[in-house]
Amino acid sequence: QVQLVESGGGSVQAGGSLRLACTFSGLTYSSYCMGWFRQPPGKEREAVAAIADSTNNTDYATSVKGRFTIYKDNAKNTLYLQMNSLRPEDTAVYYCATHPAYVGVCGWFVGEFNYWGQGTQVTVSS
Repeated sequence: QVQLVESGGGSVQAGGSLRLACTFSGLTYSSYCMGWFRQPPGKEREAVAAIADSTNNTDYATSVKGRFTIYKDNAKNTLYLQMNSLRPEDTAVYYCATHPAYVGVCGWFVGEFNYWGQGTQVTVSS
């Protein structure tokens, strides 16, 4: 049974930093993709960043490129999202998610990910 548990959310002023963590377990497929998504108030869930397990290739939404970094610590079974230079528009519930990745290709859309964490709130004040 795949389980994903996010932590590290909170409130921060604009320009500040937060690091989100997603501890995962139960991944039995040989190759997988992990991603961070967010859902701002009243808006749809959107992809923020993704990383392919087999290649460590990463992808970022244009709005966070250069400010956010996705990485994994396989020894700790943990996915991270380092968020710097936070802006009020980054306020959202952040989710981690995963799906089996064939030949190391990551999905990007909500429907491509089949396991999700419960989410953690990030609030950035101006």
